[in-house]
Amino acid sequence: MDSTADKPLTEDQIHALVDGQHATDDLAALQARLAQEPDAQATVRKWQQQRNALRGLYQDVLDEPLPSSLRAAAQQTASAQQEINQWWRWGGMAAGVLLAFGVGWFSQIAWHSNWQSQTSTIALAKARAEQDFVRQAGFAHMVYSPEIRHPVEVTAAEQAHLVQWLSKRVGKPLKVPNLAAEGYELVGGRLLPGEAGARAQFMFQNAAGVRITLYLGAVDKLPGSAEARETGFHFAPDGPIPSFYWIDQGFGYALSGPVSRAALMQLAEQVYQQL
Repeated sequence: MDSTADKPLTEDQIHALVDGQHATDDLAALQARLAQEPDAQATVRKWQQQRNALRGLYQDVLDEPLPSSLRAAAQQTASAQQEINQWWRWGGMAAGVLLAFGVGWFSQIAWHSNWQSQTSTIALAKARAEQDFVRQAGFAHMVYSPEIRHPVEVTAAEQAHLVQWLSKRVGKPLKVPNLAAEGYELVGGRLLPGEAGARAQFMFQNAAGVRITLYLGAVDKLPGSAEARETGFHFAPDGPIPSFYWIDQGFGYALSGPVSRAALMQLAEQVYQQL
């Protein structure tokens, strides 16, 4: 059953009835509905009267022949259009060449701009990964170096076990640097979590009780790269604790401790040479 038959005729439908602009079947259906709607019938009669009145006002003009001035203007317009079409046929080829050149030029600019944007994004990602790594190293130092009874999980007395255990967990053979020449002895080490996997921390202490820590582990790989960026020594004085850090073959190292920059740099060089 057609649900529209129960609805009043719309203005568009009434216009269609007045103008007769509808398919025959649809028009018959609308006329059948119109017979059931007195208000719609009144509207149709009113609009038909208005249409007839307007036609009566301008009937004389409609019957007049087209003025010669209008015919001349129409001919001039047609001639101008032909000239424009001819220009587009010949000039369009030149325009096409210019367009191709322009597209290539703008494409080159867009590619260069996109390349610069990607380079900048990658550089920021690298810097952020390094900053995160050294910040985590500093926090780990601040958390565990003050501990008196449990500064490490495995003590230096079990160094062989410590190295084997941490090497397995971080996925890389590790070595414990010997810093005795600098006055520091190994206290021990522990396993720590990291964003790119497990991290390890080795703790050293001198005769004055000053502790330094070596934090190491994989650094997050950047999209589209085989490994993380390699860097030389960098000093990070603004974190939780002063640190020297570097990245080598996708592995990060951070040496942290409450000592001068010169002393920390000398220790970092010893660690780098031994690892």
